[in-house]
Amino acid sequence: MDSIANREWIAKELNHKDKKQRLQTLDEVHSLISSKEITRKVSEEVNNHVHTTYSFSPYEPAAAAWAAWNAELGIVGSVDHESVGAAYEMLAATKALGMGGTVGFEIRSNLFNSPFGKRTINSPDSLGIAYVCVHGIPANAIDRSDEFLQPIRKERNLRNRVQLERLNAIIVPMGLAAIDFESDLLPSSHYDEGGSVTERHILYILVRRLMESYPKRNELVAFLENRMQVPVEGKMKTMLLDENNPHRSYDLLGLLKSHFLPHFYVQPSEHESVDIRQVVDFALSIGAIPAYAYLGDVGQSVTGDKKAQQFEDEFLDELIAYLVSIGFPAITYMPPRNSAKQMLRLQRLCHRYDLMEISGVDINSSRQSFRCPELLSHHARHLVDAAWALVAHEQLSTLDKKWGLFAQDNPLVPMNVRQRISQYSDWARQTDPFEPERILEIAEQKNARRKS
Repeated sequence: MDSIANREWIAKELNHKDKKQRLQTLDEVHSLISSKEITRKVSEEVNNHVHTTYSFSPYEPAAAAWAAWNAELGIVGSVDHESVGAAYEMLAATKALGMGGTVGFEIRSNLFNSPFGKRTINSPDSLGIAYVCVHGIPANAIDRSDEFLQPIRKERNLRNRVQLERLNAIIVPMGLAAIDFESDLLPSSHYDEGGSVTERHILYILVRRLMESYPKRNELVAFLENRMQVPVEGKMKTMLLDENNPHRSYDLLGLLKSHFLPHFYVQPSEHESVDIRQVVDFALSIGAIPAYAYLGDVGQSVTGDKKAQQFEDEFLDELIAYLVSIGFPAITYMPPRNSAKQMLRLQRLCHRYDLMEISGVDINSSRQSFRCPELLSHHARHLVDAAWALVAHEQLSTLDKKWGLFAQDNPLVPMNVRQRISQYSDWARQTDPFEPERILEIAEQKNARRKS
């Protein structure tokens, strides 16, 4: 029987710490969907950039897929920092739920040996460092991606240890218990399964320390303001004082990320933030799609974890030209975070250079909605087609690498990127999501008809 209680049980079981339990529940949910005991409406909305517990998130991969299914999304994709640990489970979950699925990873890269080496690009905390997403990883390249990311995760953990030492030197004199790397930090991630330990993990443990030490909300706010010198104002103060706020820990994490992280943050080394050209070359070598993650100047952060700051808008034209020169075929951006003016400028540049545009909103808090109605606006709706094209690319290139959207021997090479995206999107929409591998038959049949 389809009921709120039943759906809540499913959400809980799909977020179980035991992966075997999650996969077993997926089988049960698949049976319920197949028999139409649970149903849903499907909107045009999609999200290709959901974080999971393999970097930082309230959601295990299957739970993230289920939340997206409940939110009526047609597509959901996992993108974790320096990790593809969620990839296999995400693909299994989307197939079981009958929705489009994609997988990728996000990584810091450096532009030190470029004209932008001393600029703030799209990383709030660093000069010359840029976040890059690798989207549409073929299933048979997931293991190679993990091999590429393993040494980067190790380098990040060397930095995490130093950051933790610096943090403990601040909080212990304040009367808070020290955070231990081995017993506190590592168990909070899936590091032993290919997960990545991030600054958010460190901050979340600090949040727990604070909430345990100051269970009274007004005393917690006073400690933040007076001892930690963290400003708690306006809407944030209201949320932290609200007795019925179920998202308080994530709200507090966002506040600390914005206003306290700089006190113990350590800049990534060149070994951790590898040269951006190395990331592009690797992604293309496995048939994936490297995409520069446009941020744009920030006024008021929609996620509450970024201060007002200028990023790449001042030199965007020069930056995009450089990215194209080193092989980038795509740009990714988040419509809820950008103004229409910012998006239109970026879109004009993408058209000029025949770049693919990929959307996604980085879900990493229980407060965030999986919905993205901004995609249905007239200046963003084409991003929905691009998402379906990404699903098609991933499935097709797994079955036959020549069908990768940017493969040199792609049968549609004479077409420009927008034309290819239109074809791939149509093929993905025509494919039964419970049998995504059937897309190759559709592509070959449709292409044969087009040529005849």
